[in-house]
Amino acid sequence: MTAIILFISTALLGCTSQEGAPASDEQAGEAKKTITISWPRDIGPMNPHVYNPSQLIAQSMIYEPLVNYTEGGKLEPHLAESWTISPDGKEYTFKLRQNVTFSDGTPFNAAIVKKNFDSIMMHADNHSWLGFIGVLDKTAAVDESTFKMTLKQPYYPTLQELSVVRPVRFLGEAGFPDDGDTAKGVKQPVGTGPWMLSDYKTDEYAEFTRNPKYWGDQPKADKLVIKIIPDGDTRVLAFEKGDLDLIYGEGVISLDAYKQLEASGDYETRLSEPVATRQLVLNTTNEALSDLKVRLALQHGFNKQAMVDGVTSGFEEKADNLLSTNFPYTDISIKPVGYDVEQAKAYLDEAGWILPAGKTVREKDGKPLELELIYEKAEQIQKPMAETLQAEWAAIGVKLNITGLELTEQIKRFRANDFDLNFFSNYGAPYDPHSFIQIVAKKGFGIADALANIPGKQELDQQVHDALLSTDETKRQQLYGSILTTLHEQAAIVPISYVKKMVVYHKNVSGVEFPANRDGNAFSSLDIQP
Repeated sequence: MTAIILFISTALLGCTSQEGAPASDEQAGEAKKTITISWPRDIGPMNPHVYNPSQLIAQSMIYEPLVNYTEGGKLEPHLAESWTISPDGKEYTFKLRQNVTFSDGTPFNAAIVKKNFDSIMMHADNHSWLGFIGVLDKTAAVDESTFKMTLKQPYYPTLQELSVVRPVRFLGEAGFPDDGDTAKGVKQPVGTGPWMLSDYKTDEYAEFTRNPKYWGDQPKADKLVIKIIPDGDTRVLAFEKGDLDLIYGEGVISLDAYKQLEASGDYETRLSEPVATRQLVLNTTNEALSDLKVRLALQHGFNKQAMVDGVTSGFEEKADNLLSTNFPYTDISIKPVGYDVEQAKAYLDEAGWILPAGKTVREKDGKPLELELIYEKAEQIQKPMAETLQAEWAAIGVKLNITGLELTEQIKRFRANDFDLNFFSNYGAPYDPHSFIQIVAKKGFGIADALANIPGKQELDQQVHDALLSTDETKRQQLYGSILTTLHEQAAIVPISYVKKMVVYHKNVSGVEFPANRDGNAFSSLDIQP
């Protein structure tokens, strides 16, 4: 992976300005509208078929899907004008949009769609978290504008998964390496989307300009610059100095800072509707956490409402359900696990974790009840929540060590099952609820591995399998209800709060919207007045 990153970084550095900063429109004698935002991490390789460290928000500016996910979960044509599904649910035939080209002027057609699918499927295991990848049998370019894919078995969320930001988006011919294997890198980021990468310097900035050949409505701004600013406080200072026009994202600045900017009256601020559930994953392969009573004790042992209100200043809502009930099949009745310190202590006593006289940490068979919680150190909410849990659980005799990590390292340890507790968030729209239950059963993505020691795991996995294949709406609803109820009762995934996106912008910026797709962007509608 390191070699791939270096390859792409080198390729992209070829378009880096010599001065080490974005080119000035004024210097070029142009009166262009430029909007500058920030992002905590480098945008990564602009490869549509790979994951971290590539940043979804940048990938979504260049590459487009066949099917678009819109408000309310409605799926609409995008690069595919229409589609048909065979009665047995196995064959999907797409009529591609006419007169679409990549940013280099080459045509978008069924042949290049198939070439992208072929490259993705060279490494199908990397993408097996998407269920339809695992059941994809074959693809065919039927004619210039007709693309067909055949599944080995029905899989109801196929269209939803075709709308995600990666990996099923389309690279132009000029971007492919000679052997067609994009996992090794891309030659250049050529997409059909409204933006093109025009300048880039690793860990400093990425500059995007309009794609003049775009088939749809052109962005209102001529240029969008993403400055890489890892620290939230530094980001706020840059915004107040006028170096940034807009701050956008999830947890990108502290909510105290958000409130101060809002209260100043100098700026516009907005919060989105809930986009996902912030969760805490308890690894049941840890000896202590394999005991349901310990997991329940930890849930009873912290004041979730107070933590959410305190850390997020009330901008996030306390969550009792694993998935927000605005997703399909998730509106089930559950009994919330309330804050009850005495109940927490009782559960730990019953589990054999006793507090010795004169000590502050419980022990069992001479071992202390000591756990590690990993969190992403650049994220503004995880750390204070980790510190809160550390303090609250200390009061019930649990020692919690908290470790801040870079996102890539946090994900690496999560997927390697090398953790005790970890923050997680379900994927949100358009992935859920099917992607969430998919990784409950599918090993290698962190969740399934962490759930390995809950009772009835094999039966739970079978229910997931049946739900994803079922063409019976009633049966599917019943299966989702059973799966989510089991997960709630086993208490190995703790819902904490419903996550929202935030945006803060100067008053000369307009057209600010939140995308329906959690990982998408709505930058094309942004406008700015001098």
